[in-house]
Amino acid sequence: MSDLPSAITIREVGPREGFQFEKGPIETARKIELVDALSDTGLKHIQVTSFVSPKWVPQMADADEITEKFRKVPGVEYDALYLNDRGLERALSHGVYHFRGHLTMVASNVFAKTNTNKTIDELIAAIPTRIALYKQHGIKTRAVGVQAAFGCNYQGDVPLEDVLKVVGAAIDVAAEHGETIEEIRLSDTMGWGNPIQMKRMIGAVQDRWPEASISLHLHDTRATAMANAMAGLEMGVADFDSSVGGLGGCPFASHKGSAGNIVTEDLAFMCEEMGIATGVDVDKLIECAKLAEDIVGHPLPSKLMRGGSLNRIREAAKQAALA
Repeated sequence: MSDLPSAITIREVGPREGFQFEKGPIETARKIELVDALSDTGLKHIQVTSFVSPKWVPQMADADEITEKFRKVPGVEYDALYLNDRGLERALSHGVYHFRGHLTMVASNVFAKTNTNKTIDELIAAIPTRIALYKQHGIKTRAVGVQAAFGCNYQGDVPLEDVLKVVGAAIDVAAEHGETIEEIRLSDTMGWGNPIQMKRMIGAVQDRWPEASISLHLHDTRATAMANAMAGLEMGVADFDSSVGGLGGCPFASHKGSAGNIVTEDLAFMCEEMGIATGVDVDKLIECAKLAEDIVGHPLPSKLMRGGSLNRIREAAKQAALA
């Protein structure tokens, strides 16, 4: 337990990863309402939207309007997803987003072909082009992310060696083009990971690249996200993606309605109870989760939204004791 971090960074992805999977129409004003509410919780990193083709992701057709209208709070870094050069250029044109040069890789060759229509080798071969685009806009390439790092519905188990090979290849190509990778993001894209596997993977990456930080993108497809987050914390990981209320789902899961990212307020609550600072107001996050549930019009998997935090219970107990 001595490796537990004293504080963690939470990167909220709900407004993007959550809304993009909703089938029914969602008013732009309501999407903005959620982003603005999240900006008042103490979160320092919020992913607002996605600059992708509305033909493929209709819910993101209002990305430009959302970007123009949401309230920008000083001290909060906002970012957006993009999948290609055109998407990056659209996002950059607004001048409000924070960009970390990020190389997205895949550990499963079958998933790479299914999701990107490229093999792993082709993704590696495309790295110089992406780095050149980042350089063109003054963005340093500092992160490598690996999807399906813990398992793949299409391939099955993904060997740890395959993940290390992909990360190493990306780091080497980046170095050849004058870029130093400082962060390695491991994604349990389809919810295959378990705590023991998590520790083995993180430990192997730390041994191989001790100077790089590790971040986790965990899905709760099979109810292991919180246990996996705890395993990550015990290995010293201090950077997590999460989704308010548990907004979203997994488009690659075998059953519709499968849970998506780890729930922001549940993760924050667990950490705060263990003395790990998150910088967020858990009670405000609960209100945001309720707002998110109202916006999408169906139940969300947040546990804290149902059970409540302990802050008010403790205060009520204290007042009762004084009475």
